[in-house]
Amino acid sequence: MSSLSEIAGDERTARMVLSMLVEPDDAVTGRLLATVGGVETLRLAESDSPVPGLNEVDAHVWRGHFATSGIDALDDRLLQTRQTGLGVLMPGDDEWPRSLGDLGERAPYVLWTRGASSFLARPVADLVTLTGARASTSYGEHVTGTLASDLAAAERIIVAGGAYGIEGAAHRAALATGGDTIAVLANGVDRAYPAGHSELLGRIADVGLLVSEVAPGATPTRHRFLAHARLMAALSAATVVVEAGARSGSMKVAHDAHQLGRAVGAVPGPVTSATSVGPHRLLVSGEARLVADSTDLEQMIDQATGSRGSVAARSQPARRTSREARSVVEM
Repeated sequence: MSSLSEIAGDERTARMVLSMLVEPDDAVTGRLLATVGGVETLRLAESDSPVPGLNEVDAHVWRGHFATSGIDALDDRLLQTRQTGLGVLMPGDDEWPRSLGDLGERAPYVLWTRGASSFLARPVADLVTLTGARASTSYGEHVTGTLASDLAAAERIIVAGGAYGIEGAAHRAALATGGDTIAVLANGVDRAYPAGHSELLGRIADVGLLVSEVAPGATPTRHRFLAHARLMAALSAATVVVEAGARSGSMKVAHDAHQLGRAVGAVPGPVTSATSVGPHRLLVSGEARLVADSTDLEQMIDQATGSRGSVAARSQPARRTSREARSVVEM
């Protein structure tokens, strides 16, 4: 069996291997990557050398991530992923989102992409995350559709997680108006999850972008859903929670965005609705500003980023560049 060092002799391959073996948002792995890089991180994983910052017991626990049968199949997995034509981005690439630098040692090891990865090179002020309850109401989906359509007309990119409910409504509205959208997934970009959104996700892959920090073939888990919330928060200048229960995963996206210093908005709803609890709590705590329409949201983004804001002021060349890049991907 080949050693990890033999399999991954360069930084990009090393990071790809890490995404296949180690769960995302692992504190030790993230710190080592930021300190010594991917190749050295893998060397430390299979050696008895001291691991910087860890005592002997903690180093043994960390190395346990790599004591799996999955190592035997790494060569084949790497070959298969290269044959699929999926994109792989790492820090330093032209299309690596600079906004992820705000995550520090919690940044993803790599980003796997399917579609127009050029979207990730756009300024953070161009991206807005819309998220909310899977069990959404007709009210929530109507508000989401209106916000997404208006944002698309304002040349913003709609970021969501591809889930049922609010996020699906955001993607569909963006596509319906000819806008750009990114689905940040908690599973491999080669898998349609949820299955009921296979057609929607396929459409996003064709004209938008699917992106994930976990390797192709990976299935969604609770940890991966929680971890991908920080990516949805970091990618955008603003996050808006349209509807959410008190314990909704969308609340974590909002909390992560607030901690990163991003603008956070919340849409008020009927006090009798369980899906209004999350947004109302964000408003009461002061973590979020009230968003009733796209004007509120545009003002919130402008104040947070100092961008020019209005549709008339936003430049057309950036849009054409995005479309040109998309056509190359589709060919």
